[in-house]
Amino acid sequence: MSATFNGHDPEHTNRVAMYALSALPAAEVSTVETHLADCAQCREQLEGLRPVIDSFVAWPRAVLRPTTPLWERLERRLDDAPDPAEPALTDDDWQEPAWEEAAPGLWYQLLSKDAGTQRVTMLVRLEPGIEYPPHVHAGTEELHLLDGELWINDDKLYPGDYSRAEADTADRRVWSETGCTCVLITSHRDILK
Repeated sequence: MSATFNGHDPEHTNRVAMYALSALPAAEVSTVETHLADCAQCREQLEGLRPVIDSFVAWPRAVLRPTTPLWERLERRLDDAPDPAEPALTDDDWQEPAWEEAAPGLWYQLLSKDAGTQRVTMLVRLEPGIEYPPHVHAGTEELHLLDGELWINDDKLYPGDYSRAEADTADRRVWSETGCTCVLITSHRDILK
């Protein structure tokens, strides 16, 4: 036995509510409007819903309509979602990226590369006394120091510190007296001097 409201099944009651919200599929609108013309109980239900629906106007827009940046982030995440047709990787399939020596005493481990934004995310390790070449940032650079100490120009960073440099700014001197490891997110088009 199914529950009824005003002698109608729940599906019909839901259609009236969807009509009130202007969310009913176009193909069903005329059927509901024809029924509303003949059914005082459904018209009463519809009028009872109007104050609730009208109160939506006072709600913050973000509650009802996500902002454009939120939609864009969602689209990017969906674009990055794995293809269900591709076999999923297991823990046994994953291999830690290898450490590569970029220059004597300067090591990196590439974690990701985005050709579209021309950005890379990597772990970088400097041995004690090693300097990174002076460079101009082609895009925003973000650095999070994991261990050791690192000098960037005149600023000394300690474990847990974060540094951000905007595009077209320059690092004259980057070096570590103690050796260090950091997470670096930057453009792969930086200009070395």
